[in-house]
Amino acid sequence: MPLSSRVNILGVGISPTTMSQAVDTIFDWLDKCEKHYVCVTGVHGVMESQKDGKLLFIHNASGLTVPDGVPIVWGGRMLGYRGIGRVYGPDLMLRVCKLSVRKGYRHFLYGGNTGVSAELKRTLEDRFPGIQIAGIYTPPFRPLTEAEEKQLTHMVARASPDLFWVGLSTPKQEHFMAEHIHKLDTKIMLGVGAAFDIHTGHAKDAPLWIKTIGMQWFHRLCQNPRRLWRRYLINNPLFIYKFSRQLLTNKR
Repeated sequence: MPLSSRVNILGVGISPTTMSQAVDTIFDWLDKCEKHYVCVTGVHGVMESQKDGKLLFIHNASGLTVPDGVPIVWGGRMLGYRGIGRVYGPDLMLRVCKLSVRKGYRHFLYGGNTGVSAELKRTLEDRFPGIQIAGIYTPPFRPLTEAEEKQLTHMVARASPDLFWVGLSTPKQEHFMAEHIHKLDTKIMLGVGAAFDIHTGHAKDAPLWIKTIGMQWFHRLCQNPRRLWRRYLINNPLFIYKFSRQLLTNKR
């Protein structure tokens, strides 16, 4: 999607799409054998882009940068994009996996802690009989060595996946996709963050009503305050302040 047709939220071009439209776009790319990566972005990704120019470029160079968080959806609507809807990473993964069975597309799972990608493979195979999980890889927390890069390249070449799921945290997954989309033998890369942990039960998803009112961040904070307090208690107020200034500037 061209940057000119996106919603500018603090410089990040958010695709003004819905879940159904995003899924349709992904399968259209697959049918045409196009190569793209998809960023699934909320407030955290937008705020990280304020201090990481490369991440900002990665978001804006993607095939899609979809609104993962309700505040991003609200922001898009305030800027006049009434049709924008939330594209929640874990839900996007399930939608795409379900439809891929009929079309015979192949998947590769990259990310998670030790054993999580194998658990996710079993979970998806149980949930969607006939799904083709062609390979899995659990990366170290550090950057890949040259030998590990070669190993991954060979694994992906043998698996020949159409869809490459990246389950790392932001901004790691975005940097990985931008660096590897043209190195690895796959068509579509999708950075879905916590989806690996949510679908394997290592993280608890929020109830629908909490998601609807835009408080999923608080639900996640309560589960892991030590790791997430800075992300939410500093980034969220700062986002509100900066976005309010953007709205005022636009009105002027």
